[in-house]
Amino acid sequence: MTWRRLIFALAAASSAIGTATAQSPIVGVASVIDGDTLDIHGQRIRLHGIDAPESGQFCEKDGKRYRCGQQAALALSDKTGQATIRCEQRDIDRYKRIVAVCSLGNVDLNAWMVRQGWAIAYCQYSRDYVDHESAAQAEKTGIWAGRFINPSRWRRGDRLAVESAKEPAATSCQIKGNISRSGERTYHVPGGRDYGPTRIDESKGERWFCSEDEARKAGWRRPRQ
Repeated sequence: MTWRRLIFALAAASSAIGTATAQSPIVGVASVIDGDTLDIHGQRIRLHGIDAPESGQFCEKDGKRYRCGQQAALALSDKTGQATIRCEQRDIDRYKRIVAVCSLGNVDLNAWMVRQGWAIAYCQYSRDYVDHESAAQAEKTGIWAGRFINPSRWRRGDRLAVESAKEPAATSCQIKGNISRSGERTYHVPGGRDYGPTRIDESKGERWFCSEDEARKAGWRRPRQ
């Protein structure tokens, strides 16, 4: 074998190894960014084939608006908890995020979010979860219990009429005491990762605190990192 052929063979092998490594499963405890995005070991992962309401998006149920984007994120966070998640890469999107199918044990989280009604099938890219969407719609679970704007249309500026209503002004106490769908109480301080997307609904027992000490004494804790 000539030196030129040897160099070519080594380069090809190196490229193949790099490609295999890039597409190896991503495994670890996930941080939930929103209803269809996770972060594992600093790698941003977009869930394949689904589209969840955006973090700031409102939906309508029984004539009242609610933060369906926040609820979608909370549902995914409650489901994943601190468990180990495994994500199989399908693609890389235009934002350089890994597009993947992620699993918790034998549970396909992409399918689970659609079946629970907190995401829809993203048919522009895949029809893998159309049946799950149909079942959620038939049972009126999650966002199907009321009215909502398709997340892709919401990103283009479409809004429900109820979204034009203003939120009540916050108090001078700036620490947010949030209650998850499972009843877990966590507080978020200004500048924290989840502070911005978190909205307080005092009708559900959520509240504002003036200090972390006050929050802890009331039974709230810092979120897990």
